[in-house]
Amino acid sequence: MDIDRNAPVVVELETTVHAPIEKVWRLHTDIDAWPSWNPDISSARLRGDLAVGATFDWETHGLVIASTVAELVPGRRVVWGGPAHGIDGVHVWTFEETDGGVLVRTRESWAGPPVEADPEGMRAALEGSLRAWLAALERTGDADERHSP
Repeated sequence: MDIDRNAPVVVELETTVHAPIEKVWRLHTDIDAWPSWNPDISSARLRGDLAVGATFDWETHGLVIASTVAELVPGRRVVWGGPAHGIDGVHVWTFEETDGGVLVRTRESWAGPPVEADPEGMRAALEGSLRAWLAALERTGDADERHSP
């Protein structure tokens, strides 16, 4: 599964987290703990275990979102998405071990009436949100690694 490349809004970003891939994966996929390291997420709750078909509810910037896991390759890739507030989003995360840590790539597409009404504003909002998410992941993963015995 991939993002909708024909959607009005597509954002692709990446960063390197200087920590072992196991730590970065665990940090990113412990959905219930997202609010502890990502200040843009006020709540997050996975219903059951992380698996294809699992759903989770989370709140960011005042928006309550229910997402469904569409693909899961442990330690490598997770895809989720679903409709939220008239926006149909698909979010792909990949994790690749490198000499310096983990290359984390994120790709997300947004479609739907609110996006079509203001594609540039929505693109800016999505890009800002993803940049902040990656920065928080990098900051937390790097800090965790610096403080490990």
